[in-house]
Amino acid sequence: MTDTSRGAEGLRSIPALLKRNATQFAGKPAYREKDLGIWQSWTWAETAQEIEALALGLLNLGVNEGDFVAIIGRNRPYLYWSMVAAQSVGAVPVPLYQDAVAEEMEYVLGHCGARFVIAADQEQVDKVIEVQDGLHQFEHMLYIDPRGLRKYDHSQLHRFRHVQEQGRAAREEFLPELDRRRGALDYDDTCVMLYTSGTTGKPKGVVLSNRNIIETAKNSSEFDHLREGDEVLAYLPMAWVGDFIFSIGQAYWTGFCVNCPESADTMMTDLREIAPSYYFAPPRVFETQLTQIMIRMEDASKLKRQIFHHFMGHAQKVGPTILDGGKVGLVDRLKYRLGEALVYGPLKDTLGFSRVRVGYTAGEAIGPEIFDFYRSLGINLKQLYGQTEASVFITQQPDGEVRSDTVGVPSPGVEIKIADNGEVFYRSPGTFVEYYKNAESTADTKDPEGWVATGDAGFFEEGTGHLRIIDRAKDVGQMADGGLFAPKYVENKLKFYPNILEAVVFGAGRDRCCAFINIDLTAVGNWAERNNIAYASYQELAGHPRVLEMIQNHVEETNESVAQDEILSGCQVHRFLVLHKELDADDGELTRTRKVRRKIIGEKFDDLVTALYDGSDSIYTETEVTYEDGRKGKIKATLEIRDARVVPVAPRAVAAE
Repeated sequence: MTDTSRGAEGLRSIPALLKRNATQFAGKPAYREKDLGIWQSWTWAETAQEIEALALGLLNLGVNEGDFVAIIGRNRPYLYWSMVAAQSVGAVPVPLYQDAVAEEMEYVLGHCGARFVIAADQEQVDKVIEVQDGLHQFEHMLYIDPRGLRKYDHSQLHRFRHVQEQGRAAREEFLPELDRRRGALDYDDTCVMLYTSGTTGKPKGVVLSNRNIIETAKNSSEFDHLREGDEVLAYLPMAWVGDFIFSIGQAYWTGFCVNCPESADTMMTDLREIAPSYYFAPPRVFETQLTQIMIRMEDASKLKRQIFHHFMGHAQKVGPTILDGGKVGLVDRLKYRLGEALVYGPLKDTLGFSRVRVGYTAGEAIGPEIFDFYRSLGINLKQLYGQTEASVFITQQPDGEVRSDTVGVPSPGVEIKIADNGEVFYRSPGTFVEYYKNAESTADTKDPEGWVATGDAGFFEEGTGHLRIIDRAKDVGQMADGGLFAPKYVENKLKFYPNILEAVVFGAGRDRCCAFINIDLTAVGNWAERNNIAYASYQELAGHPRVLEMIQNHVEETNESVAQDEILSGCQVHRFLVLHKELDADDGELTRTRKVRRKIIGEKFDDLVTALYDGSDSIYTETEVTYEDGRKGKIKATLEIRDARVVPVAPRAVAAE
């Protein structure tokens, strides 16, 4: 690996990059935020002033070097400034998931021992106050939005702007100390601590250094030719490593502009207005957008539907080849141009993808049909493979070598090896320092030579050098007949259908696969309305005979597709049921990044799994749920279990002894 001890271009911290940008890109936009329907903008020079004022205010409050500063809220320039201000005074920013409940926050705040919290609004302030008696190191909290907080006890509560104003007022007093601390920041100092989503237990604090973030940002930005003129939309959780590397690491390395939407409700409108050139979304976002497209087309006139399906069929045939610069006949090119004018261009405008030069998806595998749909429109969507522990990037897909069934080649500076059992290992300048206060897990994950166990099973393709990820190593298993069991492969095919929001496939060690299905309430509700089907709740719609029939058709079509894969043909779904509730992070069934907690689901719904395999036609069940206000309740239901048609495949050959 290359020697990175001197720092990329001598820049050894995020505050050092900020200082460079405030000079080199002084008048160029660094941040935008939509507030009350109007976009506000800050240049890099203005951003540096805002961050310095906050850093001086933090010194005035007594923030020490090495302190942990928790940051909670949706994507806002003020919270990004808070992370860099904390770094500037030698403290460690710890962003938390804004949708986490109070007890989840209590664990993280207590584990890192945060003395200071910077919260966006009353909702987040209330969560911290609810658990603060158990936080023995907690001292002060800053808030951005003052609405609802006027009558609170302000002995430990401070308005963000007031702290900045106090910092400006005491500038002469604290600037020498701030300069000393900024100047002392080094490449191996901690840049940020991010907590894993905790799919198998309590979240772990991943310590990432300036070296990890800056080297990874530099290498990944150069790989995709990112530059200061690029625009990104920052809407994913600030506690997630992807948002940190895009909205802090790459943004500060390249000098591009970070745009924060007004709210989740206005996200699609804001996306269209910004039309980013660099865009990232997990598969679920692309799945949801595709679902919305299909719903709108179902409501369109017959002529519009015919035009849409005709040109989309052509796009899927030649679009990806044209995008990759391949050879396509003149007639096909002319027809694609006509499709661009009539369908693809307006569709990309509607989605906010009209200017996307580089698009990425990661977090979990995306269904190949969904991936190919977007690329057929001419959107340069790629897959990357990464982890929090890698500062995101392990592999990337080079332009012209993008496929749905691989995750690309090793990112610059990354080494990858495959263990005898198929598990993927890597090491790179982005490899994390440690799990905070967890030497045992650190040693289990990273060996003394710096190789990190990903927990994923995969292999390199011969000839191309591209990595293929099969599934999580702990999820990949064998069927009773010795065939390969890879549930995510089947689940992604099922989720291509707009009516299916989530799927969980079981089958390890068994003679057949069975599945839980979650319907997409928006898509299926729209379908029900068009077909005059009345329903009063998610549960009632999910159990409707015509809905079950529709889902059965999707499962059987998926089986036909799975049967064509020689290795995974044994993973066809024999029986399924449609769950009576949506899988939910508040109920512990999903992580905060919407990943399935497969083991927990299997244990929680053990009665349903048993019924799938014992031949039952139905099963009565009671499930505890958490409502939005935190109250607990129970849902009772009798679920119908259906058999799905499977495609016969040749039996596996048994080796002679």
